[in-house]
Amino acid sequence: MRLTTGTKVAAAVAATALLATACSSGGTGGDSADGEAVELTFWAWAPNIEKVVDVWNSEHPDIQVTVNKQDGGDPAVTKLLTAIEAGSGAPDLMQAEYQKIPQLVSSGALADIAGEISGELAGHFPDGVWNAVTLGSDAVYAVPQDSGPMQFYYREDVFAELGLEVPTTWEEYAEVARAVHAADPNTYLGTFSANDAGWFSGLTQQAGASWYGIDGDSWTVQIDSPEVQKVAGYWGGLVEEGIIDNKPMYTPEWNAALNDGSQVGWLSAIWAPGVLAGNAADTAGTWKMAPMPQWDAAAPATGNWGGSATAVTSQSEHAAEATQFIEWLNTDPAAVQALVDETGIYPADIPASTAALADPPAFFSNQPDFYELAAETAQTANPFTYGPNINVAYSAYNDEFAKATEARTQAAFLAAVEAVQTATIEDLKNSGFSVKE
Repeated sequence: MRLTTGTKVAAAVAATALLATACSSGGTGGDSADGEAVELTFWAWAPNIEKVVDVWNSEHPDIQVTVNKQDGGDPAVTKLLTAIEAGSGAPDLMQAEYQKIPQLVSSGALADIAGEISGELAGHFPDGVWNAVTLGSDAVYAVPQDSGPMQFYYREDVFAELGLEVPTTWEEYAEVARAVHAADPNTYLGTFSANDAGWFSGLTQQAGASWYGIDGDSWTVQIDSPEVQKVAGYWGGLVEEGIIDNKPMYTPEWNAALNDGSQVGWLSAIWAPGVLAGNAADTAGTWKMAPMPQWDAAAPATGNWGGSATAVTSQSEHAAEATQFIEWLNTDPAAVQALVDETGIYPADIPASTAALADPPAFFSNQPDFYELAAETAQTANPFTYGPNINVAYSAYNDEFAKATEARTQAAFLAAVEAVQTATIEDLKNSGFSVKE
């Protein structure tokens, strides 16, 4: 749900005690006084993104962008915040993961570019993705670049051998999980992983949850909401029943299970084909993708796992030019095609998501409509708001759900939700944020 102008939160939670002192751009943009080209620096980690930027530079001699490759995730955020605090050394542009945007805004690192963007920009992106760069307000802190809509990946050959239908609801998913495990006690439809909170938050997003919210000048935390409890209780019940594995993903054991067919399904994101190709190459052509099972089949929804946006930093003296560039980068058909070809992303831009991806991933050559189906599911992502200490919430998830998966009880899963809620609120308060409970 978007905030109205009156509750803008304090407009996008910027420039208030809620998000500390998030600043706007330090300059008004425009060519330099001597008429030379505007020079912009861009911190990014997407592979080969400099090749896409070269296209811009060749067509815009008056605005030149230099890519400075960075490590992704926390190291890039820490480096930017250090530069912002020092008052110098920050780039004009920053590739930022969606979950990091509230932290960057609360630290005054990102500019609100709502006054610089074109009027039709929001229409290029699903509401759930746009919400991640606006924090539910009228401010705009970045332009979405790629997204990670979640789908269900399954071994088509195993389903055919067992006479199973692809589940369309979570009730059906549980029935299929029982059938798979009954056919072979060493085989599972999937696993509940306690080592990736982004995966779990995507599942709860599909159910209608948003882990954070804004109420006046205060943060709210809803990690223990009924929607999250429903998801946790569901998976805790499957683990307790023993029909879903409880081992973490991205381990040698998990990789082996993908290869030998003892894991025949994976709830993952649009980038799953690359992981499967790298970890289970011999199974190419045996997998297919379908929309995630639904809680309400009449209202299809999905969540996101991963994705990033491009932001203008608060210390850029050329916000207008920087915004012009990132709009082009993430919405111009040629630019988006170049991003797909050179970096391998799944574009957040709705119009480009099918046009730029005409052919399926090589690993899914048996499913010609792969990206057409992905584009349909991507548009159903529910809005989801991250908070300024999402890293704490994610860390607490790893700790508490590791205990829950070890206990293998539904009650332990529900207790883990409450523990993550408590840890997140306590950290917000200790960090000086206003929290409304």
